[in-house]
Amino acid sequence: MAPKHRSALSAYFAQTRAKLADARRVLVHRGPSQIQFWLIALVIGVLAGFAALFFRKGITALQGAVYGAEDVDYLHSFAATLPWYLLLAVPVAGGLVVGLILHRFTPDGRVRSVADVIEGAALRDGRVEIREGLASACASFLTLSTGGSSGREGPVVHMAGMISTWVSERIRADGVTGRDLLGCAVAAAVSASFNAPIAGALFAMEVVLRHFSVNAFAPIVVASVAGTVINRLEYGDVTEFVLTTPGALQFYVELPAFLMLGLICGVVAVVLMHSIFMADRMGTMLQSALHVPRWLRPAGAGLLLGLIAIWFPHIIGVGYETTVLALSGQLVLMQAILFAIVKVAAVSITMGGRMGGGVFSPSLMVGALTGLAFGLIATAVLPDVSGTHTLYAFAGMGAVAAAVLGAPISTTLIVFELTGDWQIGLAVMVSISMSTALASRLVDRSFFLTQLEKRNLRCAAGPQSYLLATLQVGKVMRPLSASDPEGAEALMAEGIAISPTATLEAALPIFDRADVEFLPVVEEEARAAETGEPALRLIGVIHHLDALKAYNRALVAVSAEEHR
Repeated sequence: MAPKHRSALSAYFAQTRAKLADARRVLVHRGPSQIQFWLIALVIGVLAGFAALFFRKGITALQGAVYGAEDVDYLHSFAATLPWYLLLAVPVAGGLVVGLILHRFTPDGRVRSVADVIEGAALRDGRVEIREGLASACASFLTLSTGGSSGREGPVVHMAGMISTWVSERIRADGVTGRDLLGCAVAAAVSASFNAPIAGALFAMEVVLRHFSVNAFAPIVVASVAGTVINRLEYGDVTEFVLTTPGALQFYVELPAFLMLGLICGVVAVVLMHSIFMADRMGTMLQSALHVPRWLRPAGAGLLLGLIAIWFPHIIGVGYETTVLALSGQLVLMQAILFAIVKVAAVSITMGGRMGGGVFSPSLMVGALTGLAFGLIATAVLPDVSGTHTLYAFAGMGAVAAAVLGAPISTTLIVFELTGDWQIGLAVMVSISMSTALASRLVDRSFFLTQLEKRNLRCAAGPQSYLLATLQVGKVMRPLSASDPEGAEALMAEGIAISPTATLEAALPIFDRADVEFLPVVEEEARAAETGEPALRLIGVIHHLDALKAYNRALVAVSAEEHR
């Protein structure tokens, strides 16, 4: 062998030995911690799976007891035979109890849901509120059991967040670990709710964590599989919707119709989201104008829902039966259109009335009805080049849900896993891509991110927008001994100062307006006897350069986490 070939071969073996040595060091030093983390992820997955299962079973039991139905999957048909006063009284009573719970245990009377979990992942090191979350879970449980028109995925996701928060607090997890555990819990809860392990894992990363990390993927999948196993132990390996085959796509000729359906579904999704926000604003205005106690607001919403349910009992609960009827093509055109309109109104009243629940299941129902209506028209106009109208119902179901969630990838997969039909992929993907592209430009990317924007939590634009709100002035400021006390006092005299509990989001605009290099950091002392106003004590200064450095370090840390 030539000398240069022997040299190259020796270098190759040396590199290989070095890599094996590095792998061994990683296995020895980090392997046990990784295995421990995966075991924690497995435990969280099991706990979240059981939480989702018990929540679902509890709703079924209470709903059956309240309405007297033997099979709540077909509650719509059974409710149509009940006396009108029962349909009216049940949601009012449920709303009254919900209002009392939220008034007693939450500071704002608001149900916690998916948006709060996203906030926890972005701003609170993967933690969510536990006391308010427990109250919200009870409120959503009662809402869904007593005639509320919403879904169960929102409360289930927040319940999973409470489980991961409790574990994170016990092990004193840092922000990265806390977010990973939160993703594990959410994935397990979604998987256990819908028997959808793939979609559950991707939902956690796409919607909650809002990034795809290779290191986080393995434990999230472990937890998602655990949640699915919990579901299948109770319900077996069956899909959420048991349907007949929807028919084949007439490929090239029919694709433009699905592009058009996607745009229509995007508009419908935006109407659904804005209707909920408008109902919330109107409810707040009426509550203020009429001086209605906060705890009565859900009861008022229940009264409206009861009135609607007398004529349209299909609005009760998650709407499983009506969704199945739409996906199997058992509704006529006018029924599909009317049911979709009434469902949007009912969901808006439920959410605007602060009753509780989620928006995913309602968006599936509205999407299926929209797709069916479109399909009935399309197949009637061009019968020779169209597939079945139920295929449009499938695509519409995914398109509206994806636009509402802002999650085209996980929604595409969850439609497949909910139905067990992978032959309709092209139609579903085309419709979902168009609906999300349109809706994301008319709202702040999704229903949940728009909710956060309305609370002035700017998560939609990414970490560069919300990271400043996570950094406190007190953690960046310099002590007085390392600054210019005289200059700081001069700025205080001009009214230029900031509290140590304020964030850099508030500090940076002051730097720009005042055009100064540093700001005095002050805290309140006891009120002065002569003025009755609090006195301010100078405790340090924050330099503009230090604030920018802290922001840059935070951006680097987030980038490193997302690309692990």
